Amino acid sequence: MQTEQSSYRKKRYLVYGIASLILFTFPFIKIHGNQIFLLSFDHKQLHLLGTVFDIQEFYLMPFLLIMLFVGIFFITTLAGRMWCGWACPQTIFRVMYRDLLQTKIFGLRKRISNKQEKMDLSSPIAKIKAVLAFLIIAVLCLLAAANLMFFFTPPGEFFAYITDPLNHRILMGFWLGFGCFFILDITFIRENFCIYMCPYCRVQSVLYDNDTIMPIYNYYRGGMVYDTKGVKNPLAPQKQNPQNECTNCNQCVRVCPTHIDIRKGMQLECINCLECADACASVMGKLGKKSLVTWRSSASLEKNEKVKIVRFKTIGYVIILALVFALLFIVGSKKETMLLNINRTTELYEIRSHHVVDNNYIMLFHNTDTQDHMMYFEILDGKGESIAHLLEIVTPKEPFKVKAGKKNRQVVRIATKESLEKGDHDIIIRAFAVDAKDQVFVERKTKFIYPDTKLLKD
Repeated sequence: MQTEQSSYRKKRYLVYGIASLILFTFPFIKIHGNQIFLLSFDHKQLHLLGTVFDIQEFYLMPFLLIMLFVGIFFITTLAGRMWCGWACPQTIFRVMYRDLLQTKIFGLRKRISNKQEKMDLSSPIAKIKAVLAFLIIAVLCLLAAANLMFFFTPPGEFFAYITDPLNHRILMGFWLGFGCFFILDITFIRENFCIYMCPYCRVQSVLYDNDTIMPIYNYYRGGMVYDTKGVKNPLAPQKQNPQNECTNCNQCVRVCPTHIDIRKGMQLECINCLECADACASVMGKLGKKSLVTWRSSASLEKNEKVKIVRFKTIGYVIILALVFALLFIVGSKKETMLLNINRTTELYEIRSHHVVDNNYIMLFHNTDTQDHMMYFEILDGKGESIAHLLEIVTPKEPFKVKAGKKNRQVVRIATKESLEKGDHDIIIRAFAVDAKDQVFVERKTKFIYPDTKLLKD
């Protein structure tokens, strides 16, 4: 039975290691020279799987947010606060600080299995050890804060910016602010964050159902420690009935990081870390029995059957995630390698002699490709047909260079070659790269205004 205890613990630590490795290496992985994910406020760009999207293409963000929240709902409905106990950085850092540094390395706590026991800091040596543990975790928290900033500022730029802090006060403020909060959270707030401050704790109760997987105390075997109203029975389980298996050793209570008694039933404070299952497995294993705390659903316990993973809720969430991901892929695959903004000037048009009318525009060309291009444009009618016989480009006359990732502002004047009907005419500006016309292009609709011919000069 000891294998069950070590299995849960090893699995949990393995997931901690994998999660930490992913979080710390993720910002350094690039595809075609771009980040896998980066939301840069400095460059006003979104990097997604190696593709760069300009601020004008941030219409992808709602899809990402929907996937994030639906994913959270799905995981919570399926396995409760599994994220909290198995992958949350707060939990990982608390394990590193309390169990590794304070207990294993510096011996400030006697054992990992008793998280209710306070440190003994009566001796000067113990105080020095406590300060060293604090300094180590403080450095790690600052590294974690820097890693968080890597998702908003590329690592190379971040390291360059912090060498010149006076000119990058906002970045330094966010980095040190997050770092100080992490230090305060890990060393002083501790699991109180999970209980009182984390919004996920408040949301989970409305997402749970009878088939949600969580740590469950088997009161059929162990006996009722609490009644249905949550009041603790004054008699120990085996005094109530000698057949009850719970020895009332309270190991599951002592080991709980959020200070709850799992035998009371589902509680908001439970983070699904399964420390209680490990502790109970250790005690019951010595008696040749299985743990009284297992990872299953309340429905499976009541009906004595397997956990029902595939059900209406989980299927619905999977379908929504698949649809949103498909839409994200379709929309993201239509990324434009050139962006074009067209603004009309305050002087919409100018009337010249011989029934010639000029319309003035300010066009901002943005090359989102990875290569420099020579840009130019042509005029089409509302149906996409060329109208070079009706309108001509007066300025600029020649193609102009736009560097990769840069913008070029052009004052554009378009004039009539012959008389048009009075009114607003729909036209399409088709901008393209002269050196890659079929690959790099974009079309934008605008208006060409032709005034009443009675106002034209002869």
